[in-house]
Amino acid sequence: MLCAMADDTRYNLKRVPESQDFILTSEIPLYPGDAACGLIILEDGRYLLQLRDQKADIFFPGHWGLFSGAVDQGEDPLKALYRELEEELHLKIKNGTPFTRLEFDLTYVSLSRYYRMYYEVSLKELELTSLVLNEGKEIKHFPPGKCLH
Repeated sequence: MLCAMADDTRYNLKRVPESQDFILTSEIPLYPGDAACGLIILEDGRYLLQLRDQKADIFFPGHWGLFSGAVDQGEDPLKALYRELEEELHLKIKNGTPFTRLEFDLTYVSLSRYYRMYYEVSLKELELTSLVLNEGKEIKHFPPGKCLH
């Protein structure tokens, strides 16, 4: 779900100081659940990513990742993605195409099974100007190769 990225001055990435890195220091228990994730792709192939907040009560704080969110009990994953994108970006879309679904079985550590459903979402460059970031520290678009570093 996440693309963790190191500092890179070419893309003006800002990392939270390690002394504040909750990913290694938080004592707040986190419990995974079903989630829908958007691979938001611009017309030229770049991906739109979110720099996650530096909060102790979320997974992968301070890392770059996809826009995503929890799927409520009984909710359709695609509708959950539409809801999350509207909440997080004021983005009203209806063009999510299934990409893949990952299933996780954590019953061996006394947790449950859960999934991550990924959808491709096309976005026109012109639509970037209307986005409002309501969750996360920053939003940026990156060429595909940068998401792998």
